[in-house]
Amino acid sequence: MTLPEELVEALGEAARDDGVPLSRLVANAAESELRRRVGRRLVADWQAEHGAFTVEEIAAARAEMAAADAQALSAPGRAAA
Repeated sequence: MTLPEELVEALGEAARDDGVPLSRLVANAAESELRRRVGRRLVADWQAEHGAFTVEEIAAARAEMAAADAQALSAPGRAAA
């Protein structure tokens, strides 16, 4: 695999900042991309069967995700960013 030098340098810096090996950072990014692809496929399949989400459904989902994020960020034991 070949990556642009600037990207490798930026990834190396990010890995050092996080205290993880570069290979772990790259593997995590690849795994995240594959999960996103699965999620997009599931949504597309659902919409193909049931129709597109309405504006109201999207707004409700966004509100639910924001509430979950707020709860997770305020959880006891969570380190401050």
